[in-house]
Amino acid sequence: MENFYLVLVVILFVLAISDLIVGVSNDAVNFLNSAIGSKAASRWVIFLMASLGVLIGATFSNGMMEVARKGIFHPDMFFFSEIMIIFLAVMITDVILLDMFNTFGMPTSTTVSIVFELLGSAVAVSIVKIKGIGGSILDLSEYINSDKALAIITGILLSVLIAFTIGAIVQYITRFIFSFRYHKPLRYFGSAFGGIAITAITYFMLIKGIKGSSFAGYQLPSGEILSEWVVHHTGKLLLFSFIGWTVLIQVLRWLFNMNILKVIVLVGTFALAMAFAGNDLVNFIGVPVAGFKSFQAWVASGGLSPETFSMEMLAGKSSTPVFMLLLSGLIMVITLIMSKKAQSVTETEVNLGRQSEGFERFGSSLVARLMVRSSMNFNKSFSRLIPPLLAKKIETRFTPVPLGPADDPATPAFDKIRASVNLVVASILIAIGTSLKLPLSTTYVTFMVAMGTSLSDRAWDRESAVYRISGVFAVIGGWFLTAFIAFTVSGLIAALISVSGHFIIFVFVGIAIFMVIRTHIFFKKRRAKRALEDEDILSEKDGSEKVMEKSRKNTANTILSANKIYSVCIEGFMKEKRSRIKEALKLKDELNHKSKKQKNKILNTLSKIEDNVDSGHFYVQVVDYQREVAHSLNFLAEPLFEHVNNHHKPFIKAQVKELKELSNQIDEFYKFALTLIEKDNFDRIEELIHKRDLLVDFLAELEKTQIKRIKAHEVNTRNSTLFFNTLTETKNMLLLSVNLVKAHRDFVTVTLKEIVTK
Repeated sequence: MENFYLVLVVILFVLAISDLIVGVSNDAVNFLNSAIGSKAASRWVIFLMASLGVLIGATFSNGMMEVARKGIFHPDMFFFSEIMIIFLAVMITDVILLDMFNTFGMPTSTTVSIVFELLGSAVAVSIVKIKGIGGSILDLSEYINSDKALAIITGILLSVLIAFTIGAIVQYITRFIFSFRYHKPLRYFGSAFGGIAITAITYFMLIKGIKGSSFAGYQLPSGEILSEWVVHHTGKLLLFSFIGWTVLIQVLRWLFNMNILKVIVLVGTFALAMAFAGNDLVNFIGVPVAGFKSFQAWVASGGLSPETFSMEMLAGKSSTPVFMLLLSGLIMVITLIMSKKAQSVTETEVNLGRQSEGFERFGSSLVARLMVRSSMNFNKSFSRLIPPLLAKKIETRFTPVPLGPADDPATPAFDKIRASVNLVVASILIAIGTSLKLPLSTTYVTFMVAMGTSLSDRAWDRESAVYRISGVFAVIGGWFLTAFIAFTVSGLIAALISVSGHFIIFVFVGIAIFMVIRTHIFFKKRRAKRALEDEDILSEKDGSEKVMEKSRKNTANTILSANKIYSVCIEGFMKEKRSRIKEALKLKDELNHKSKKQKNKILNTLSKIEDNVDSGHFYVQVVDYQREVAHSLNFLAEPLFEHVNNHHKPFIKAQVKELKELSNQIDEFYKFALTLIEKDNFDRIEELIHKRDLLVDFLAELEKTQIKRIKAHEVNTRNSTLFFNTLTETKNMLLLSVNLVKAHRDFVTVTLKEIVTK
């Protein structure tokens, strides 16, 4: 029996390593967002500062381990075998859940996930136990530490509102002082600003956070304990810290012309990474460490049955070996540098907070539109109360300056003033939570601070506000979804293990491994697909030859896609296969998304590619016709899918025969069009137009034939409406496809003339 539970402890630590990897991939956005978004330094410098912060912060997390042991439930009410079930259910669920969110690039909260997983599994095991001893469901309160759990959950929810509000207020004041043209004010106030910022970080990270660290009890030569000495000398430490940092920053500026804001951002990145490790490490290794301590206590009991050995020892004080904390920190650092999923999650937050326009990842929503409309009306009413001179002064302080070309990867998403505020405010809030032993969600705090500063900086203007707010609601909705899934899945796993026995544990571990591998493959494919799409999008760095090559490739892909979508859709309809029509709809959506992405990106850089206006005009036409072809295919495919999906009568044999013939002719038409594009054989475009005209005449004949069937009462109204719609959208598709080829021809012709002229 001892060997069995030893295996379970090993499984817990293996899951912990996996959890560290997927967890850091999710939480890296918390401390990398500001430095990466503002381009404060090279990526390796940012990673170095963050890595040092993670390693040092890991040693501060000792006090937080109590949350996993007794923060959610009363351990004295459970036996060793039951505690191990709770811990296993938590770790299995956490690995699957976090990996799923990482795959889709959505930042979620590791704190919320661990709290609700502990709650869900503890509730499930408690119910099974209560039922087994014939108790009442009302006895559940004796097992669950409801007061502590409620305090943790309330603290997490309040942190959302507090972080957003404080972030917005501090950013507004800071921006009003420095404005977007902050270089001149920094000459006078930069050192003091840096001194205040880093002193605030020092105070909350070292002075407030030291109480829970692994070296808080270190005894000084004077006999005083380190944590007590810090408390007694707080005032002096603050004063000396402010003077020291202010002088150091000013000296660095004089000697090396050091960028003050860069120093603040890098130190803030270090501090926030430190806060993250100090606060969130418990989310990854707290449960396995508690499981290991439980196993040690059970073994030391001298062979008592695991079904009768009480876990009251978990309610007492306990410490985690420093080597475990540092080893966990090292795994986090390696993951931080290597993880591609971490980059995906970071992109989401940077995109929502960027100062410039560009492609919006999220669509608009009703709630976002209502909020924007209400805010605009309130702003108009409030503006009337402000004196015109004051309003003008405020406006000048909040007028953004361009940070660079929007499509250039080297262009920052926002400036270092905002990055500094993000880091300082988030570090302080998280450190306060750590010092109070409250597992605040670092994701919630840093994300909402970033959104608050974005709002104050007017990054959410009328062109982007609805999309950014919708994105924020999507992320917040994911947080609530995290809580629901974590509670439900961990509870279900714990209940099944309790009822089904030990074998089911290994089944769930296998499922967890399978899910992680599956989502990794999915993420890799999606990333490769996105990289392929980005390669096809025009860039200001592309030369004329490259521009023509990309245009040719995009046009050819549209022609290929249109032909495939049409043939698959018609085939699926004739054979009444929903899956085939859905496949066509998916291909159509991909074509539309790609063309939309191309248009949004090209508008920012098109004028810089070539000086000739005609070149840009014809390329915009190419992209427009690509989208129109996709729209036409949508109007064709959707009614066909709806007809089959609702199990309406299929077309009669004569109509099926006509559609098959039409599909064959469409296939020949597109193959010919593809040949012209690939070989730039534009002399034969008239031949392509002639083929289109023949097809249009054929469509007219099919319409006449259908009218005869209507008069002969061979078909009903629904049949006729769908048949006519199919013919109409086919005609539109053909017209738009020819226009696409002609636009590509004009674009290539004009671009070649520019090359010859040069």
